[in-house]
Order: sequence, then C-alpha cells, then structure tokens
Amino acid sequence: MNLPDFETFSQDARARGFDEVLERTWAPDTVLDEHTHPFAVEALVVQGQMGLTVAGQTRQLRAGDAFTLERDVPHSERYGPEGATYWVARRN
Repeated sequence: MNLPDFETFSQDARARGFDEVLERTWAPDTVLDEHTHPFAVEALVVQGQMGLTVAGQTRQLRAGDAFTLERDVPHSERYGPEGATYWVARRN
C-alpha cells in the first residue's frame, strides 16, 4: 500500500478548497451514534479499521481506504479492536 504522507495529503486538500486538515485517532471499539457535521469531509484511513454507516449502508474501511461525506449527512461510526487513525480534510 502506497499512502501519501500527511503533508502531501494536506497540500492536495487545501489546493482543492478544503480549509482545515487534521489527523483524528480513535480508541479501540469506540462507537459514535448517528450524528452530523457542519462541514464536508474527505478522509483517508491510515491505520486500523472503522465502519461508517450512511443511509443504512455500512462500509468497512481499512488503511488505504478513503471516504467522503457532505455537510449535514447523518452517519454513525464504529472503530475496530485496534482503533483507527485517519487524515481528514474539512470544508467549513
């Protein structure tokens, strides 16, 4: 698997109009019930695994998998037994 480094991910996201880029790390077996965000996101999982549920459909994501969410989209998150880390670009 050939992932970019964080700086490359950040520069690319900012060039495409994202105004905030950060790393999020979640503890093992964390569950976030359905919620929304007031920003759009593009993210890249870089460690661990997570389940992302949108409109009743769950995607299992592992290192190297990317996901997007538009602002105000209801979703839930479930992190695996090793937790997960992803890089996320936000468009506020």
